[in-house]
Amino acid sequence: MSSIGTGYDLSASQFSPDGRVYQIEYAGKAVEMSGTVIGMRGKDGIVLAVEKIVTSALYEDDAATRIFTVDKNIGIAIAGLLADGRYIVDIARQEAANFRQQFERTIPLKQLTERVSAYVHAYTLYSAVRPFGVSVILASWDEEQGPQLYKIEPSGTSFGYFACASGKAEQQAKTEMEKLKFAEMSVDDLVQNAGKIIYLVHDELRNKDFHFEMSLVSKETKGLHRLNPQPWYDQAVQSGLAAKNEDDSDNEI
Repeated sequence: MSSIGTGYDLSASQFSPDGRVYQIEYAGKAVEMSGTVIGMRGKDGIVLAVEKIVTSALYEDDAATRIFTVDKNIGIAIAGLLADGRYIVDIARQEAANFRQQFERTIPLKQLTERVSAYVHAYTLYSAVRPFGVSVILASWDEEQGPQLYKIEPSGTSFGYFACASGKAEQQAKTEMEKLKFAEMSVDDLVQNAGKIIYLVHDELRNKDFHFEMSLVSKETKGLHRLNPQPWYDQAVQSGLAAKNEDDSDNEI
């Protein structure tokens, strides 16, 4: 950090002389230290995939999951501080439950994203709180709107995407995704490419072990958000392992 920022990083409500809010940038650094999370939207579904770094061989396989169900057709994946992410998931579930109680239907994803992003942004405004060190990707599918994909940054900014990524290998994942034509992709294509991308961007030198997590919400799941669904999960893993082995073979030549 340059000397010009000295003393201006103690509060989330204070700007530095060059117009930066350092607390938000620190929250972004927390996201960058996390395993890679991607979301991809095809013509009739959404796939969320996570590189869950295994920090202890003693953990159970389903410990520290980073993909959650908010409502029956809405899924959320988190990158960054896991505790912060779980709190945001709880807020999203409360908003979805309140909307369902009031209107007797599932909350539209755009509305849910706006409510959660406003909540996240509120934590960048006051000196008594700190920004959430988490970036979240939300996905849904329904008969009216079709597939929808949104991402919320630690600053509270949110956008709709065809594909997005967060975490350590965000830029590498984006480079791989920019080669694809998502508007034409089926669920099987999305699943296979999700596996390829997560396995290819994993850095074995820095983090030897990781667990692949995936969720799917689409017409084929009857609009239900499903975590590690079969047979799609096995397709993704096989595709990822094949791509990784091919990449290793190319590097050895």
